[in-house]
Amino acid sequence: MAGTGKTRVAILISGRGSNMVALIEAARDPAYPAEIVLVLSNRPDAAGLARAAHAGIPTRIIDHTAFPDRVTFDAALDAELRAASVALVCLAGFMRILTPGFVAGWAGRMINIHPSLLPLFKGTHTHRQALDAGVRLHGCTVHFVVPELDAGPIVAQAAIPVRQDDDPDSLADRVIVQERRLYPAVLALVAGGRARLEGERVVMSEQAPEGVLFSV
Repeated sequence: MAGTGKTRVAILISGRGSNMVALIEAARDPAYPAEIVLVLSNRPDAAGLARAAHAGIPTRIIDHTAFPDRVTFDAALDAELRAASVALVCLAGFMRILTPGFVAGWAGRMINIHPSLLPLFKGTHTHRQALDAGVRLHGCTVHFVVPELDAGPIVAQAAIPVRQDDDPDSLADRVIVQERRLYPAVLALVAGGRARLEGERVVMSEQAPEGVLFSV
């Protein structure tokens, strides 16, 4: 809605959009500083598109298979975001590696949630990686996006203990609960100007909470 004074946010998805739903629900609060104005997917069959439409959020599809390379795909993505006057981008299960040029254009205005306590366990299959490494804590991280995969400055993390009987599925089930809590909280910080990127580090205002949230 124009004139709300809220930060206009787009969510990029490739699948079911579970974290997307958490962000949409949080943004329903009149006091929340962000407004979800667009959900965009690179996959026409992404289940999250129907969930976003049901919530009344405009959706767009930019099928990456229709483009000859990443640069032209990212150019189309950028044009769509700018046409919607988006100020901040949230990646929520968006399974595309973005080009350095695109990332540079949204520097300090694009965040991602990753299912591990970065810098540990970058990439995919993070829960299996955690179990194989024998760590006692696992969790999720929200970070600003930089060209290097899963390497951006960390805004906040949520951690859970790894249990003796955990497998990748049980660990994933408990981590996603934390993801759905952490991502809306961090989006509120960034959209409200209480967390910002300066150079290669995140600067928090005095009103911002601690950067690590533990939950057993």
